[in-house]
Amino acid sequence: MPQANLSLSPHDQQVLDSIFNPLELSSINTQGSVPAENELKDVEPDNEAIRASRELELKAIDLSERGEIDKALDLFRQALDLADRASVLNNRAQTLRLAKRDEEALDDLNRALQLANDQQIRTKCHAHCQRGVLYRKLDNLDAARADFEAAAQLGSKFAREQLVEINPFAALCNQMLRQAFDQLK
Repeated sequence: MPQANLSLSPHDQQVLDSIFNPLELSSINTQGSVPAENELKDVEPDNEAIRASRELELKAIDLSERGEIDKALDLFRQALDLADRASVLNNRAQTLRLAKRDEEALDDLNRALQLANDQQIRTKCHAHCQRGVLYRKLDNLDAARADFEAAAQLGSKFAREQLVEINPFAALCNQMLRQAFDQLK
């Protein structure tokens, strides 16, 4: 089968570039300074309260994964009573989302992002992703896009993929591709 010679106009190429590189539209530079997601770490003080809070948080995550939501939420509360930590709030928000308590989850994510400092990059990234997903579910695409852009800047591959999915040029790309394939027939 002969191959078709498909050349794109500069405008068509720009549209395709914006779809596959959505962060360029938002002036976020994804080259150089953005770490890989698996390199993200949280640094917290090392004291008795933080260690005990972290231990309760891990137990609560395990309970959440086993579907024991009420017990998990109780342990998250206890962990927060010991230390007001962004990580606990982020993980509790996930459990609240499993319990279909989205407004409470959103409150926890907002607090987590307020508490997360420059030493808690992993939690900040995950909270932005999770809040972006929640905003997307609530049909607030502008807020979702802002959160995904923030998470992408921190290194989240998931956030970059979400930005591609909600990119307003995606529909235009589909139309252009249909036209290109129709011309090949």
